Order: sequence, then C-alpha cells, then structure tokens
Amino acid sequence: MSAVRISDDALARACGADELADAAARSGHEVIRTSSWGMHWLEPLVEIDGVGWGPVPVHRIADVLSGEAEDICIGEIREHPFIARQQRLSFARAGRTRALSMDDYRNSGGWAGLERARSLAPGTVVDEVIASGLRGRGGAGFPTGIKWRTVSEARGDDKFIVCNADEGDSGTFADRMLMEGDPYALIEGMAIAGYAVGAQQGYIYVRSEYPDAIRKLNTAIENCAEIITPFVVEVRVGAGAYVCGEETSLLNSLEGKRGEVRAKPPLPALEGLFGCPTVVNNVLSLAAIPHILSEGGAASYAAVGIDRSRGTMPIQLGGNIRHGGLFETAFGITLRELVYDIGGGTASGRPVKAVQVGGPLGAYIPPDQFDLVFDYEAYAGADALIGHGGVVVFDDTADMGALARFAFEFCAAESCGKCTPCRIGAVRGVELVDRIRSGGRAADRVERTPQMQNASGNGRTREEELGLLDDLCETMTYGSLCALGGFTPYPVRSAIRHWPDDFLPGETT
Repeated sequence: MSAVRISDDALARACGADELADAAARSGHEVIRTSSWGMHWLEPLVEIDGVGWGPVPVHRIADVLSGEAEDICIGEIREHPFIARQQRLSFARAGRTRALSMDDYRNSGGWAGLERARSLAPGTVVDEVIASGLRGRGGAGFPTGIKWRTVSEARGDDKFIVCNADEGDSGTFADRMLMEGDPYALIEGMAIAGYAVGAQQGYIYVRSEYPDAIRKLNTAIENCAEIITPFVVEVRVGAGAYVCGEETSLLNSLEGKRGEVRAKPPLPALEGLFGCPTVVNNVLSLAAIPHILSEGGAASYAAVGIDRSRGTMPIQLGGNIRHGGLFETAFGITLRELVYDIGGGTASGRPVKAVQVGGPLGAYIPPDQFDLVFDYEAYAGADALIGHGGVVVFDDTADMGALARFAFEFCAAESCGKCTPCRIGAVRGVELVDRIRSGGRAADRVERTPQMQNASGNGRTREEELGLLDDLCETMTYGSLCALGGFTPYPVRSAIRHWPDDFLPGETT
C-alpha cells in the first residue's frame, strides 16, 4: 500500500490538510507530512506515487485512495507545467522532503556546502559568494558577498549573523515556506556565513504570526546542533511590527529596545548587534548559500539570470490570480509571463488592472508595462521595486485611488515615529488623497457645482493639491531615515500616473 503524502505547510493546514491526513490515516494508509510544492491553489494537495490530486476536500479522500477521483487528478506533480517550468535551487527540496528529517536533508545534498566551506579558508568562502553574484533577496538587492567581506575585515572580538525573517510584505510567503519546509537549509547557510566572517553566534528574528515556523526552527536547531558547532543559532520572536523588517530596527528589537530605525552610518556591518560587526541577511539570501558553496555551485549560480541580477528568485504569486503560489526561476522573466502564462490571469476572470511588486510599498504596474523583466536595475529604472519578490494582482474593479490612500495609511500605522517625513508625512498624505478624491469635501457630502469641484476646501485647486502631494512624496523619499517612509511614495505616484481617473472627485470609502 503506497504512502499518502500531504503537506504540513501552514497554508495547506489552513486549507484542511490536517483533517485530510487524519482521514487517510484512519483508512489504514501510511501518511507522510512533507514540505509544500508551492502550488497553493491546489491545496490541500494529496500525492501518491508521484501523482497529485487537488484541491481535495475531506469527503473526497476515499475517492482519491480508491483511484476514483479523476476530476481532481493533476497527473505527475513533477511534470505539472507550474513545477516543470521552474528553476529550483533554494526550493529544490520543496514538496519532496520532510521538513525535520535529518536523513531527508542529508540524502538530498544537505550539509555538503558547510562541509566544503570548512575545507576552505574563510576568505575563499567570501570570494565564492561574491563570484556567485548573489544579492540580498529582501529589499534593495545589495551584494551579499560584499557585506560578508566588510564584516570579515571589521575589527571586533564578537561578530554576529542575524537572519531577518520578519516577513511582513503583503503577498509574500517564501520565507515562511522555507522555514517551515526546509529549516536546515537556512541554518546551514547561517553556519557557513558564521565561518566565513568569524562569527559564532546567530539569531533568527521571526515574527510571532509564524508559530509553525518558530516551532520547526527550534526543533531543527536542536537536531543539528552538533553538526554546526561551534556555531550557535537561536530564534528570537518579534511582535509583528512592519518596521522591524528594516535591519537597524530589527537589531534594536533584538537588543530589547524599542523597534525604531537607527541613523546610518555606522553600518550594521561595522557596528550592528550590541555594537559589534554584524551580517544581516534575509532568509532567501542565506538559504541560497548551501547551493553556492557546494562543488561548482558559485559558477552555476552565476550562470543563470541576467546582467547584475544573477541566480534565481522565488517569486510569490498572490492577490486576484488563478494559480497562486511560489514560482522560483532565473531573473529575466517578464511580468506578462508571470501573470498570464504561469499565474493564469485573474481568479475572477476579469481583466487585469494592475500588479504590485515588492510589497505594500511597491509601485503599481499597468498591463502595458508587463514586458518589464524581473531585474533589479530594470525595476529601479521603472521607479518600481522587486523587494522580496511578491507579485499581487488586481482586476479592473480595483480602486487605485483607495489603494494609494492605503499606502499612506499603512505607513502612518507602521511608522516607528523617529523621523518627521515618515511620521507626519504619511498622515498628511491620507488627508491630501481624501481632499483630492472628494473635491475638497473630506468631511461633508453636500452637492457642489462643477466650479466648486475644482477647488479644495482651503482654496487650492485640484492641480495645486496634486502638486502638493507630489512635493510631499519627494520629501518622504529623500528625507525619511528608512525605506518605510522612503518607499511609500512608490505606490502613490504610480497610481496617480497610470490611473488618474481613480483620483477624480467622487464618493470615497
């Protein structure tokens, strides 16, 4: 009797995977809980002898086990177009292994990178990371190896490796998937980083909203403690403040202080955690390291991608999209391919109106720009962000004026309050958008003549209010201490530029 494989990923569990596994076990079948394949629209997904069924409601499990569920059978999972088109490096084990099985991890190449790294001089390890072209997968795309070299050359009796797992961007879930499905890869990457820069202590800063990830990380750390010795890793749980995704706020929180931004310089690489040289890397950056340090890994990693964007990017497809999930591929793919060919268009069946890439502070991109390739410099040139690789799709019912307002509202709620452009600017931004969209009547709903619709309540014309909004955005971009305030104008300006009619006076919500 073949084993039944069902994911224990948090999303699969939220869709009913636990109940499905219990039902399969009661029928006498062996049930193996695995990591997730990342085909979220098919969860809960059942796999038997490589063949998949999904989504499978509990009342259909008997049909699946008896081979009478052809209507929900997707065939060989590895041959499914969504999986077959990917280039999986960081997520090579996704769907194939048990998250906490040391045997599964070693049998699939685990620890080979750490073993090889320890056979090299620390400086050589840093050189290989530089040669791979790996850039930070959490935001600005700073070269990972250059950051490591700075820490390795910095003076200090103590040095630290800090993993930023405070995944707070809307439409992102790759960090969670990796921590829940392949935690040893993250730990191995951190241990390699520690060896390369001379650090013996590491911290994984995880938001409290990820209880499954926290539990699995703690168990994995305990299981592999002897392998990574003398390097030591601990999990630290954050309270879910969005600003703690910014590295200096995260460091303050780790130190037990209020999570607010530090001025730079000094850089964390020189004076980071407890004033010591510190590597702060994202989950996906560190999880790429074991592959890069395997034999020939740096060269093979650098061989994929385009221009200065090398390697692969785990792209997360979400929002109003038919085939939502995780799609890892080389840099260079276009938004058109991601949204239509891979994502299948909108789940609603309506036309796509906009896509937001890079979280709640990313620009909104219209369909006529969907030939934009996934590349750090290409996105920067289009006044957009790749960020953590989240792609959120909106159909033609979306109100872009309301979404622009939300960007300011989000910033106002999440600001640490340290700098004026972010703390005050976001509040003023909400007020400005409300005035523009209401024709100057943010508080009342009286009928106004066409002439009155052109003027705001304080005497400024609509054009003057839009100019004031643009000035505010510029002040926030160049005057904020961190990316929270600095990037908030991206969604606002893009919404105004591409969908000006959504800012015309009318009923606001």
